[in-house]
Amino acid sequence: MELNSKVPAGPLAGKWDKHKFDVKLVNPANKRKYEVIVVGAGLAGASAAATLSELGYRVKCFVYHDSPRRAHSIAAQGGINAAKNYQNDGDSIHRLFYDTIKGGDFRAREANVYRLAQNSVSIIDQAVAQGVPFAREYGGLLSNRSFGGAQVSRTFYARGQTGQQLLLGAYAQLEKEIARGGVEMFNQYEMLDLVVVDGHARGIVARNLVTGAIETYAAHAVLLATGGYGNVFYLSTNAKHSNATAIWRAYKRGAAFGNPCYTQIHPTCIPVSGDHQSKLTLMSESLRNDGRVWVPKKQGDKRAPGQIPEDERDYYLERRYPSFGNLAPRDISSRSAKYVCDEGRGVGDTGLGVYLDFSDAIKRLGKKTIAERYGNLFEMYQRITDEDPYEVPMRIYPAVHYTMGGLWVDYNLMSTVPGCFVLGEANFSDHGANRLGASALMQGLSDGYFVIPYTIGDYLAGLKPQPVDAAAPEFRAAADETRARLQKLLSIKGKRTPTSFHRQLGKIMWDKCGMARNRAGLAEAITEIRALREEFWTNVNVIGEVGSLSQQLEIAARVADFIELGELMCRDALHREESCGGHFREEYQTEDGEALRNDDAFAYVAAWEYAGDQAEPRLHKEPLEYENVKLSTRSYK
Repeated sequence: MELNSKVPAGPLAGKWDKHKFDVKLVNPANKRKYEVIVVGAGLAGASAAATLSELGYRVKCFVYHDSPRRAHSIAAQGGINAAKNYQNDGDSIHRLFYDTIKGGDFRAREANVYRLAQNSVSIIDQAVAQGVPFAREYGGLLSNRSFGGAQVSRTFYARGQTGQQLLLGAYAQLEKEIARGGVEMFNQYEMLDLVVVDGHARGIVARNLVTGAIETYAAHAVLLATGGYGNVFYLSTNAKHSNATAIWRAYKRGAAFGNPCYTQIHPTCIPVSGDHQSKLTLMSESLRNDGRVWVPKKQGDKRAPGQIPEDERDYYLERRYPSFGNLAPRDISSRSAKYVCDEGRGVGDTGLGVYLDFSDAIKRLGKKTIAERYGNLFEMYQRITDEDPYEVPMRIYPAVHYTMGGLWVDYNLMSTVPGCFVLGEANFSDHGANRLGASALMQGLSDGYFVIPYTIGDYLAGLKPQPVDAAAPEFRAAADETRARLQKLLSIKGKRTPTSFHRQLGKIMWDKCGMARNRAGLAEAITEIRALREEFWTNVNVIGEVGSLSQQLEIAARVADFIELGELMCRDALHREESCGGHFREEYQTEDGEALRNDDAFAYVAAWEYAGDQAEPRLHKEPLEYENVKLSTRSYK
């Protein structure tokens, strides 16, 4: 396998414009002769499907929800970044580029990140034209707020519902194209395999989740926009059904998996309250604009927060990172919360929590202003915890959130399987080892609205515009393999539920490949996951039939893939003997507990190639060359 990033030559600021001119074009009369499959209908999938249809391609869009409006993109709360510099506070495309590279601990590809910063300004214009109700200043100008890892205000927002509002904009475009006949929508279908013919992606195997039917669909290209794999940890901020099956099946068909161990722990989540939980709830990072994070200075101090005097409180982010304070990046803020809780200064019944306190902001700005900024988030918190954050501080603790790893893609967003493109969180491309807040929405929409419409044409222009042979033997073989895999799950008839295996996997992953990792723990995790995988395939109990409605079968198939992915994540974390961003190896840290990178040995993308179920995956390396930024020790102090 050869990794060719296909990054254009020339000055950084001109690479994307040059590339848009250099790519091959498909003329309008030929576009309607090409079929494209889009898997996923969140921000990346919906924007790509709608835009490609508007260009004239024939699009089939698949989503396992009953409506694209249920995509997990709605859960993004706080905002979307764009280098508009409306505040006139020193922002620019280059500053957004640099903040993103630095925020990712210098483990992202320069050209991709700069393109993302360039496209950010167009995304806001697109969304406004669609009617997205961004917050506005009194005079009508769009409002901005700050997010972690930046010292400028560049985050556009719609209260705490930014993801939902942006998705409604993309959904409206998608529905327009469905009504026009350019997009054929397949709701409640789950992709279970990628069909590869003569080395090129030519279709998918999908299961109708209502009837259970296994069906195949052919196209000239396949776009995977299926989100992240944070639910490998069982408890995460992801929607319950978010999974890794689409990209994992593509991995097993030859698509390299990039940096699987890079997972983001979000510092601002409602703490775990018991074994009954199936997911965790995010509290937007935007809250850290006005909320102050603190814990008691004394260990084991169980007094109510209002009874702890100011001089007995440790505002530890403000103390350790005075330049950024409560808006330190997510990886640093999460580890800092872990440190103080490990010291015995955590709050709440479990001791795994810190306070996010708005009392100072309410005194300074008034309750009405805070309610205008964060009211729906405060309401959500109160409904879940039965505590009023206007009266008492929120309790928060880090939780698994976003996955920076994903299928490896080149500058055109194409995987190592020609014809298989990967968009949004499903690819590895733009965030390095840590994602800055408010950049997930930015990447999903950049990929769907402004990148793939150019780059897919470069690929399709090299193909003959003739229908793909859906009767090719590869389609039948892939469908038969899928049926056999599902039938095997049903035939085991063991004693444990799929969810029990998922919980066990999640505990292994959180304990040994979570906020902190070390050599011994990762080696143990690999051994434990292998044993768990063996037990799963001999002792899982799945009820239902392949050809009928069976949600337990859906879950079991996803858990089987999570178990395999979990092992790859631990293997990737074990091989990377450095600390960077969200990947914190305890053996590699500075005297004051910060991440210690090894640029001489590990300034590369780790791309793993599937070599068989019983064989160790092969590691390929894409060197990261920095021509426009200086590699330096990250500091937010």
